[in-house]
Amino acid sequence: MIGIFLDIESNGLDIQKHRALEIALRFVDLSSQKLLDSFESIIKQPEAIWEKSDPTSLKINGFTYEKVLLGRSESVVSKEVQDLFEKHSIKRDRAVYICQNPSFDRSFFSQLINPHIQESNLWPYHWLDLASMFWALQLKNHHLDGSPPPWEKGISKNKIAHFLGLPEEGIPHHAMQGVDHLIQCYFALNT
Repeated sequence: MIGIFLDIESNGLDIQKHRALEIALRFVDLSSQKLLDSFESIIKQPEAIWEKSDPTSLKINGFTYEKVLLGRSESVVSKEVQDLFEKHSIKRDRAVYICQNPSFDRSFFSQLINPHIQESNLWPYHWLDLASMFWALQLKNHHLDGSPPPWEKGISKNKIAHFLGLPEEGIPHHAMQGVDHLIQCYFALNT
């Protein structure tokens, strides 16, 4: 099974007015933990989109409009991602997405790659999240040995990392940095 570890940085949380500014993903063989491929890109956005930016989001990811202008167009990034999925014959029976916040990442990913294209190519439709994995394991431990329940530990990726003895993700957040931190947390949680 291939894990598609994915992270997206955007200029806000509102899918109706904000857009993706950066995408990163790594294809990892979940059995061997072997890295199969990687992709990352800044995504160029017009000034009209940038003007709608949420300052809190930009503070977290550190993007400036000058940096966004260095990116590639959404159509180019979309084509490159589609080519990568085709190169690895990504299909839903042999791959899953793994994210920190799949509802966010899936929405912004669908801005780049139309859901009809995803479906016609039989891409995975399972978007798994680290927080739910952590929650389920910690709740099981709570019932088995009386350890604290997950809501007392917190379920942000940084709180999960802390619990696992890993460093927090650096700030500002960048998509590939987020992917690498997610991979560290995922394998630490599942060993």
